[in-house]
Amino acid sequence: MTYKGSCHCGKVAFEADGEIGELLDCNCSICSKRGYLHWFLPHDKVRFETPASNLATYTFKTGKYKHQFCPNCGVGPFVIGDEGIAVNVRCLEGVDPSKFKVNTFDGKSL
Repeated sequence: MTYKGSCHCGKVAFEADGEIGELLDCNCSICSKRGYLHWFLPHDKVRFETPASNLATYTFKTGKYKHQFCPNCGVGPFVIGDEGIAVNVRCLEGVDPSKFKVNTFDGKSL
């Protein structure tokens, strides 16, 4: 299935291919404050429909994960890491996150 996603104002738009199975709720400082619910996908399963120049990036600690967000509205639709992309399912059109199993991850302790 192909899902369409975006930030609040629409300046960041993307598509993600796959079946949503389980979601991850990380308790690290950035994920908990931003309310991310992660769906992990390989890089080749996410297509960006807007230019990279529409994104801002925030990194912290090791800098391994690139938290991407819209500098206009502030919404963070995904996080890019070496192993793939974590899409914030709250940014996907027509997806009700409460319909999926949510696993917790203790990112705070890392």
